[in-house]
Amino acid sequence: MSTLQTDTYEAERQAVEQLRAARGQILDELRKVIIGQDTVIEQLLYCLFAGGHCLLTGPPGLAKTLLVRSISQIFDLQFSRIQFTPDLMPADITGTEILEESQDGHREMVFVRGPIFANVILADEINRTPPKTQAALLEAMQEHQVTAAGVRHKLDEPFFVLATQNPIEMEGTYPLPEAQLDRFMFNVKIDYLPEDDEVAVVTATTSRTPEPIRPMFDGDTVQRFHDVVRKVPIAEEIVRFAVQIAAASRPHQANSLDYVNDWVSWGAGLRAGQFLVLGAKARALLHGRAHVSADDVRAVAHPALRHRVLLNYRAEAQGVTIEQLIDKLIESTAEPIVSQ
Repeated sequence: MSTLQTDTYEAERQAVEQLRAARGQILDELRKVIIGQDTVIEQLLYCLFAGGHCLLTGPPGLAKTLLVRSISQIFDLQFSRIQFTPDLMPADITGTEILEESQDGHREMVFVRGPIFANVILADEINRTPPKTQAALLEAMQEHQVTAAGVRHKLDEPFFVLATQNPIEMEGTYPLPEAQLDRFMFNVKIDYLPEDDEVAVVTATTSRTPEPIRPMFDGDTVQRFHDVVRKVPIAEEIVRFAVQIAAASRPHQANSLDYVNDWVSWGAGLRAGQFLVLGAKARALLHGRAHVSADDVRAVAHPALRHRVLLNYRAEAQGVTIEQLIDKLIESTAEPIVSQ
């Protein structure tokens, strides 16, 4: 093995060990300001370590904004919050060109960067702005760049969009189109805390100032984590298992299940399988394993699929929820037999 190969292997080994230790360290740090919600935090970490964007869905007042801000502080990344409102324009997000006069009297157009030029973007209440403004995020999320006046401006890496939306209010909102929902790796659902946790939150927030979050990882380290996650070995049978779960959600196909035909108007696309595998790889590493199991795929199925499968009126009339449907998809998919 050459010296270069040895150095590369050693760097990857150190990154793996650092990533394995990161889960506990991050949870300990976040517990300074966030009580409970461990499942939500873990699913967010899967997204960040896999390099994906995340949609946070839940009622107001459940610390969605605080959680995103705290995570950006842990990773020592530039944070930008964009409050989406009905009058927000695309240029308010991406930036705009202005006419600037130099000292010698020469005038030229200069691009002034908008808040999208940061590492972690909190798109707060993303469904409160019209589709024209929502679409301003599409190029940034997919291509990690912004085009203004025909000029492409690269975004700083790493780049994450963590968007929040309130599922209970419909007035003054613009539901995200399926094409944009599909850009989000996960849709993480935040629910109310158990009573004991809620008592702990109220007690802590009314009696003391939270401890400051300690930065632990820089941007280069996060990008190194992305490479390590993608290199996690996964058996073909496990990949096929993930693909089969996603494919089982599609109605009116040759092998569609009866309940899928009855309840689903639109199923998950190709990105669902990709993000199931990436999320499973991140979960395996964060739980101290160097290979992916079927349990890892099952564990990320709900956040990876709940925003990609559209239920029809029959499902709503029968009281079927998206969570129940995903459970049935997992149960209906045969357990993979991994060859040794």
